[in-house]
Amino acid sequence: MGDRATLEQSAGNIDEQVIGVLEQVKELQDAASSHISRTSIEEQSLRQRALSLDSNIRRLRSLIDSLLCKKVLDPKLADKLDEDLQRARCILVDGDASSFLPGSAQGGFLRMFLGPINVRATRKDVQLKVKEEYNSYRDRTALLFLLFPSTLLILRSWIWDGCLPAFPVQLYQAWLLFLYTGLALRENILRVNGSDIRPWWIYHHYCAMIMALVSLTWEIKGQPNCAQKQRGVQLFLQWAMMQGVAMLLQNRYQRQRLYTRIALGKAKRMDVVWGETAGVHGQLWLLCPILFTLQGFEAYVGLQLLKTAFVGVVSEWQVVFCGFLLVLMAVGNFANTVQTLMAKSRFKAKMKRSKSKQELN
Repeated sequence: MGDRATLEQSAGNIDEQVIGVLEQVKELQDAASSHISRTSIEEQSLRQRALSLDSNIRRLRSLIDSLLCKKVLDPKLADKLDEDLQRARCILVDGDASSFLPGSAQGGFLRMFLGPINVRATRKDVQLKVKEEYNSYRDRTALLFLLFPSTLLILRSWIWDGCLPAFPVQLYQAWLLFLYTGLALRENILRVNGSDIRPWWIYHHYCAMIMALVSLTWEIKGQPNCAQKQRGVQLFLQWAMMQGVAMLLQNRYQRQRLYTRIALGKAKRMDVVWGETAGVHGQLWLLCPILFTLQGFEAYVGLQLLKTAFVGVVSEWQVVFCGFLLVLMAVGNFANTVQTLMAKSRFKAKMKRSKSKQELN
């Protein structure tokens, strides 16, 4: 009887409860709309301030360069002012205010895969999580980049009598397509969120994606004369092993230097390790020879593929196409590496001159 009385009482005032919930939802909606409106007005004001400061920093830099060229400004003072402006710029683009600056336009690659979705994060912690995920992806793939081709070459010698079957090679090429597509997507997203990845390294991954896709249609020849027909495949696997070693060294050593530069205000928190970035002091002697050797061997593999096609050993168009892409990527990598080392040398010379002037004073 008690339960029935409770149910009847609930049935009597259920309409009041529903009306009360409806009113609360309306009040919440009004409060949320008011909050969003106020936030939008505040964001617009902050955005205008950020754009104004960014423009002011660029104007002052241009003015300092102009006064320095006309010898109106003392070089020591110009260096100090330029350093202060660099610090101000770093605070602006690397702090929470960076979300109010216009980001890089999303390219066609992102639109092709993701559609018209805005991938720019408004909070700095979310942007840094994107960067950390990219670093984690590089760490995982660097180890696989070394293990996958080395396993194929070992099995070729021990089990497959010096002749690679088609399926394992095509499986490896499919993994390369997945790898480079993942890298290109992540790097495009990082650029939209303020990272300094050079365009060439993204284009390099586009070329690698195309090469992996084309190589999936490449018929892997077997006996007779398997060693001669698969010479290009064998060289490519050996190059891939060297690439895996280089990636592991870059991930281990260069990230240390990047963290140091970020702490000194010389790099942004969204910056990442490039393919050609130099490491800490003394590591140029280790990394640069490896990088240049890798680039030279990449060009050699491409030329060998072109040679096998033109001689007539393996005359498919895929061989010519992949050989040309390898040579193109090797030349582009070499040019960008030299360009970065020259920029680093000029920066070091500038720092030495600044330090010597301070000691004289």
